[in-house]
Amino acid sequence: MILKSKICGVSDLKILKFIVNHNHPPQFIGFIVNYPKSKRYVNTKKLKELLKIDKKKSLYVAVLVDPEKEILEDIKNLPFDYYQIYNCNADKIKFIKKTYKKKIIVALAVENSQDVKSYELYKDVSDIYLFDSKGYEKSLSFDHSLIKDIQFDKDVMLAGNIQINDDLEKYRKIADIIDISGGLETSGFKDISKIEIFLNKVKDLNNED
Repeated sequence: MILKSKICGVSDLKILKFIVNHNHPPQFIGFIVNYPKSKRYVNTKKLKELLKIDKKKSLYVAVLVDPEKEILEDIKNLPFDYYQIYNCNADKIKFIKKTYKKKIIVALAVENSQDVKSYELYKDVSDIYLFDSKGYEKSLSFDHSLIKDIQFDKDVMLAGNIQINDDLEKYRKIADIIDISGGLETSGFKDISKIEIFLNKVKDLNNED
């Protein structure tokens, strides 16, 4: 199975250009759109400048926490392929999906097995299930084994303090996509050298098949 990847929390033009022009770019690139508590947050004005960069082989993802109509209207014409939504009920997500015609990554913050089971509430609205830690912007971990024996009906994305020196094969056994952010940073900023290591590591893993 091919392990896909997402680099999240991109907020810098130079970094974005490096990622989209890489020989082995990630399938997904995420931008923190409406969560100012995150150091990776990008305001709408800067976001519009960033997204002028041609995504090429990657897909652009808007990361949204219980988004209000105002922000949804502000970004509706931007070239996002997916909305990654935290902290929303299924009815609201269904409305967003129908209104804005976007594919949906439902993000589920996990602390225990009951949190994992909540994915069943989103079967009708989700295109991808993302299992993340409770930390949001803090790059915390959760027990990934909580999802390993479940037969999901959609692709599974895995986040939660993933690091570039982790054994990626163990993630490939339980997920279709890995989502990395803080693991690619040095002193709070995306680090091109770490991005290079990560993208080549994913490429090498997939070439082993």
